[in-house]
Amino acid sequence: MSDTNLIQPIPFEDHFRLSAEDLQRTLALALASGGDFAEIFLEFRAYNFVMMEEDIIKETAESVSLGLGIRVLSGEKTGYGYTNDLSPEKIRRAALAASAIANSAKTVQAIDLRSLPLTHNYYRVGEAAHRLPLEPKIALVKEAYRACQTADPAVNKVKAGIQDSIQFVTIANSEGLLVSDARPMVKLTCTAIAEKGALREFGYSGGGGRVGLEYFRDVLLPEDIGREAAREAVGLLEAKDAPAGEMPVVLSPGHAGVLIHEAVGHLLEADFNRKKTSIFWDKFGKKVGSELITIYDDPTIPAFRGSYNIDDEGTPPHKTILIEKGVIKGLLQDRLSAGLMKMPFTGHARRQDYSDMPIPRMANTYLAPGKTPPEDIVKSVKKGFYADRFQGGQVEDSGKFTFSVSSGFLIENGRLTAPVKQATLIGSNIDILNKIEMVGTDLTFSLQTGTCSKDGQDVPVMDGCPTMKIAKMTVGGHS
Repeated sequence: MSDTNLIQPIPFEDHFRLSAEDLQRTLALALASGGDFAEIFLEFRAYNFVMMEEDIIKETAESVSLGLGIRVLSGEKTGYGYTNDLSPEKIRRAALAASAIANSAKTVQAIDLRSLPLTHNYYRVGEAAHRLPLEPKIALVKEAYRACQTADPAVNKVKAGIQDSIQFVTIANSEGLLVSDARPMVKLTCTAIAEKGALREFGYSGGGGRVGLEYFRDVLLPEDIGREAAREAVGLLEAKDAPAGEMPVVLSPGHAGVLIHEAVGHLLEADFNRKKTSIFWDKFGKKVGSELITIYDDPTIPAFRGSYNIDDEGTPPHKTILIEKGVIKGLLQDRLSAGLMKMPFTGHARRQDYSDMPIPRMANTYLAPGKTPPEDIVKSVKKGFYADRFQGGQVEDSGKFTFSVSSGFLIENGRLTAPVKQATLIGSNIDILNKIEMVGTDLTFSLQTGTCSKDGQDVPVMDGCPTMKIAKMTVGGHS
């Protein structure tokens, strides 16, 4: 398949049957009681799922959703109404619900919607998954399942599944914007359970992104996904409990990106800083970490799970620098926060679906590579801990965090030695950012399967980092 075919955008399908005149009238109605700004978000989404377990295709599912959300901004106040019925009366009621926050004699100017053509495409789709029947999807699931099942005799249970979706959105607003996008997504995953005596361990692997099914032939094979899930589960059977105490910690490339996402990225979302609930709210332009630290969020990386052609307010996204050489340089903005903070839009307004208001969110967040070969980072540690795979974590607004490490290794005399499990990393983000003393050249991204939750909304994201060394960190384990 040629590269030209791979970068063709998916044709937009209009499932809404609303004319520009219909949208203009609805926006005018939403602003009839006043308000500074009105916006319509239209969404059609189709979703498919196949899951294999106990040697059979155990579940298939498909769903379709259609709806509209209307938002009115009036100063710091936001009104929102939504409906899954696109009849004129239901749309009128949603517009009136959104308009209820506004109460002024402000005259609504005539709204002239102008269609904005997209001049870029960050999706890489050959075979659009939503157009294909179940058979090729089932084949991919079976390949991952069998590869995992036969990888090692210790593997006694496997679950593999594939999800794909297509999201068609149209956004219109009172500034005259009218723009549409067709957003694909696919994800193939495998979970393994391995047993040895009374021990039972889990392994997980997967991949995907804003791609088509050819991705699992040309880039990431289902067999590799299955074998990696088995390898992790079987490896943990031999791992010992992690040691406890303060020690040097080396974070693995890719998977440790979740720490950057949670401990830094969330606290640089504009709404937390506007409301002064983030530890960073008064540190813009100030040094908060080592000069080795530069962090970006980039929704424009082709094919990545967190990428999009427009954000959920219709703004083209931008690669945004958050921290440069230890100094806070940027925030992730939506329209409301950017307006109140008098800062430019960055294209980071996202929402789970049409029933939700957009809020500032991460997309693809990563620590930029440094200049140290990763092997030299490990060699620099006489006795410490190498954190390899993460299960997730919790971060407070104060910056204090705990992260669960599912697997890692002891570092002894500059070498990775005994595998360990069930470790917890404990710290405070500013303290840890200042204790990063080596950053590797090997920037890697985590599995293309991640989802981020905030304010009850889930959106697809990616994170990444190179190998990095923290001079000293508290490791929770067994002393």
